[in-house]
Amino acid sequence: MNFLVTGGVGFIGSHVCERLLQDGHSVWAFDDLNDFYDPRLKRRNLEEVKSSRLPFHFVQGDLTDRKALDDLLAGVRFDQIIHLAARAGVRPSLAEPALYQRVNVEGTVHLLEAARNHGVRKLILASSSSVYGVNAKVPFSESDPIFSPISPYASSKLACEALGHVYHHVYGMDIVMLRLFTVYGPRQRPDLAIHKFARLIRDGQPVPVFGDGSAARDYTYVTDTLQGILACTRLEFGFDVFNLGESQTVKLIDLIRLLEQALGRTARLDWQPNQPGDVPITYADISKARAKLGYDPLVKIEEGITRFVEWFRRAG
Repeated sequence: MNFLVTGGVGFIGSHVCERLLQDGHSVWAFDDLNDFYDPRLKRRNLEEVKSSRLPFHFVQGDLTDRKALDDLLAGVRFDQIIHLAARAGVRPSLAEPALYQRVNVEGTVHLLEAARNHGVRKLILASSSSVYGVNAKVPFSESDPIFSPISPYASSKLACEALGHVYHHVYGMDIVMLRLFTVYGPRQRPDLAIHKFARLIRDGQPVPVFGDGSAARDYTYVTDTLQGILACTRLEFGFDVFNLGESQTVKLIDLIRLLEQALGRTARLDWQPNQPGDVPITYADISKARAKLGYDPLVKIEEGITRFVEWFRRAG
């Protein structure tokens, strides 16, 4: 099949492209190589994916450029689209809320419209655990109310979920929304906690700890996230929503201790106040994904941190 992967040379996207290629599909990656973090890191991912010499095509483009999307979909008949491209991150979205709405919401509308106009019926869209906001009920279930986002990033993802339902309901498109829970592993973005903390600990720099260190996250190793995404490519849903997490929470201070052990160095902790937009916990109920997707996350945090640090040392 022909797959279009938006954000295809980013952290998760590059892994998705590689696996689709290994499974015998033809893959087009659409990415704008923006400077949210060093574009050289994405170019490194691009070269790694291209090194397979399998049927892979890279298109540099911006989601907000409707013509670029129309031109691409007019030239290739895609069987499925995996939409991972977005402006990411809770804290940066507080500084540039309009940018997050433009790229994430308007960009998703452009993609859905291009898909509709060019006969692409099936789309898999990345949402986020952030849509749950400050949820008193744990673990988070797909049936929980999600009307209290606490960051522009979360609100943009909530809007994308609503748009996905609209395009299913009105146009009969097959759309699945995946609520991803703190994905980590090789190629992780350098601004994300695990990568950032590893770099700071290695370099002997202070590690910022917001709050009292008790904030907990459901860290998900990238191969487990990949397992869930690929399962969705093989099934039809009409419209559905799934959590993809490990269903295991880890406190921030415990995460730092695991990184210290793996790196063989002690962290210099810099205690700071809680940050606006941060939630105290994310915790995925994955029973629905287990039942409908056969999703079965395998990599516990101890093993995942060890694997990440091995990659981190090789990457330099």
